[in-house]
Amino acid sequence: MDVAASWDFTLANYSVVWSFIVQFGLLLLFMLLGNILRNVVPFFRKCLIPSAIIGGTLLLLFNIFMKNIGFPIVNMRMMQVFTYHCLGIGFAALTLKTEKATVKAGKGQVLEFAALQGGTYMLQAFVGLAITILMFLFTKSGQKVISYICGLILPLGYGQGPGNALTWDINFTNIPQTQFAGNGSFGLSLASIGFIVASVCGVLYINIFKKKGQIKLRDNVCHATSLPDTEDTSNEIPDSESVDKFTIQMCMVALSYAIAFAIMCILAVLSDFTNSIGWGFNFMWAAIGATLIKVFVRKLRKNNVMKRDYINNYQMDRISGFAFDLMIVAGVAAIEINDIKNYILPVVVLSAVGCVITYIYIRLVSKHCFKGFEHEFFLMSFGTMTGTASNGMILMKEIDPHLVTPTSSLYILSTFLAMLFVAPLLFLLKFAGSSFMNACIACGIFFTLWVVYSCILFRRKIFKKKYQDIPENIWTENK
Repeated sequence: MDVAASWDFTLANYSVVWSFIVQFGLLLLFMLLGNILRNVVPFFRKCLIPSAIIGGTLLLLFNIFMKNIGFPIVNMRMMQVFTYHCLGIGFAALTLKTEKATVKAGKGQVLEFAALQGGTYMLQAFVGLAITILMFLFTKSGQKVISYICGLILPLGYGQGPGNALTWDINFTNIPQTQFAGNGSFGLSLASIGFIVASVCGVLYINIFKKKGQIKLRDNVCHATSLPDTEDTSNEIPDSESVDKFTIQMCMVALSYAIAFAIMCILAVLSDFTNSIGWGFNFMWAAIGATLIKVFVRKLRKNNVMKRDYINNYQMDRISGFAFDLMIVAGVAAIEINDIKNYILPVVVLSAVGCVITYIYIRLVSKHCFKGFEHEFFLMSFGTMTGTASNGMILMKEIDPHLVTPTSSLYILSTFLAMLFVAPLLFLLKFAGSSFMNACIACGIFFTLWVVYSCILFRRKIFKKKYQDIPENIWTENK
């Protein structure tokens, strides 16, 4: 189509001029409706179901209704694009933040938090892949074949969220050997269920242990991780100068994502293997790009080339929060019912088993490694490993609203170490999808790594070393 003709404002040019803004507007509208419904219906509020999940579900149902009467309103491909890019943008904004811990965390506990995240991913990958391999082997002749690889999407949907689950669902769909046709909807379904598992199970956990008298609810003054009036802003750029402060934050995030795009382009031309890794892990390259910017800015500040702080934690929180909310709404709305109906059994089995094994493993580790704040740690870790970091933070703040325990600091400090523990899973995805035999080999590797990481976590019990407990008066000492 002629570019100039595209600006002829007629309905014929809707897709060129208005399609993006209409889809973007739908996401915002239904996010707002989801928030209204959450405030009106006590059940959603008590269960801590995110407004974005409710909004995405409303948009999904409304689109199904409109499709049945011949007027679909959701552009599925565009929703998938939103989901993909919002993951990278959210990670870039989170990484750009500079956190100051109120409670110091030990180096050993940083290692243990990272090992727990790696161990949970490996356990989910091993169990999920083992389940679908068995389903594949025992599929009777004449039945619809259940792909052996779809179980590997469990750790991506639960631990990584809609963005990465969507990406690798599509990647596996495009590999003929997998006999998989999720078309993105399988991964998005698992991720959506993960949000519900995080919220509902987290609330049940709080209520059960509250009745047992093991945890005490405290007034939750806010859910924000930082507030503008609690930060030292004396050395920051003014809110409004020649360029607005928020604009500067967006420029930093955009530059981080531009670096990520450059990394992906370089990987794309090196080999087919690096090409698949490059485009599939946009969030990881975005985090690396943001880290490079932080290092560069720190050097400029140290040499007095840059006189003021240009990165604002509060606004970076808002950018990442907006990106993740948008990702969730778009991810749920992008589910195609016709694609998922053939995979109902594996979705149900993987979701249920994934919930149980994640709960048991994190609960055991919390009790053993994080005495003194085991419940706060469990809620943060379980919410993160079934939903997102936002789910984990919200659940944890229900019993630790003032961030007295080192839980949030541990999560931040262990981020890049956790990436190293999780890296084997990410780099084995392409290998596992290339053939059934490779999937079986990968399953064995995941099990071995889970055992290794678990040995790190339970090393005190294995080698009979004494654990130094966190003082019981940690709450009163740090208030």
